[in-house]
Amino acid sequence: MKHSSPLGRAARFATALGLCAVLTTPLQASTEAWPRGYYPLPEEGDLVGEVYTVIAESGDTLIDIGHEHGIGYEEMVRANPEVSIWAPFEGTEVVIPGRFILPDGPREGLVVNVAEMRLYYYPPADETEAPRVETYPIAVGRMDWKTPLGTTRITEKVKDPAWYPPASIRREHAEAGDPLPSVVPPGPDNPMGTRKMRLGIPGYLIHGTNRPEGVGMRVTHGCIRMLPEDIEALFPRLPIGTQVKLINETLKLGWADGTLHVQAYPYLDEKDGTTIQRITDALDQVDTATDGLDYPVNYARLREVVEVPRGMPVALEVPPAPETLWDRLELIAADSGSRERQAEEG
Repeated sequence: MKHSSPLGRAARFATALGLCAVLTTPLQASTEAWPRGYYPLPEEGDLVGEVYTVIAESGDTLIDIGHEHGIGYEEMVRANPEVSIWAPFEGTEVVIPGRFILPDGPREGLVVNVAEMRLYYYPPADETEAPRVETYPIAVGRMDWKTPLGTTRITEKVKDPAWYPPASIRREHAEAGDPLPSVVPPGPDNPMGTRKMRLGIPGYLIHGTNRPEGVGMRVTHGCIRMLPEDIEALFPRLPIGTQVKLINETLKLGWADGTLHVQAYPYLDEKDGTTIQRITDALDQVDTATDGLDYPVNYARLREVVEVPRGMPVALEVPPAPETLWDRLELIAADSGSRERQAEEG
């Protein structure tokens, strides 16, 4: 895989250093050698990271490319709808959707947005460190095994855990002709991976996996699943008692350089609302965010983002009006061409 942005080179450099080596040294104000997924908290505003591209090489898959850059399956598919998941052609330009609006609410502890399938960690920082946020892709519960919502805490941490499948999961596997033992010992066949952290909500964990390709999908029985390298980097730095906030935020709003941005994700459940309801809710949230401000919202763009949620921040600023007659004629010609294409497709 060839990188076509400075961030790609920085990510490769950080990977070469190794997470363990980086994490044993205090993080100073400079962020040049920070691992992937680490961002300085903005002094003003709500956005971190950037969208950039890399070039696929022979043997790459979209999943592998995404994981190298801290991006999960669904995020990569939405950002690259025309690219083959399993065999992108060598030389294909692949979009890395690495820009995020931080979730609403206090920036502390762990925040898990199940709609986004992404975890945010706000580590404590002293006066010698740059305040930062770390963000990781995750897998969440399936339609019939939803990840719970609410505020809880980490209550237990176990390295190299054994897995004791609950009766409900053993029954499900037995019905599918794939019976499970009463206990799965630590090792490569353990679906919990090498680390687990128990939550205060009975029966739910944050853990690793022996099937990393599922990270970024809805494939778990309600637990939160992380890439092996991510949970192994995070595990030693989260004390028991760390707060964990579980949210389902399908629409995020945030400011950057005086511009309002929106980032939308599909509903996890069709029962959560219709498209009209989504648009109405989005309008209400934008009106609240701009209340008292002289900010010209591009409502047409907002509707496009809500109707086709691709998971990348989009600016809601109104494009400037044409300044010359020539500019106006170009816009009219472009609009006419668009209408003709729509008519032909219709």
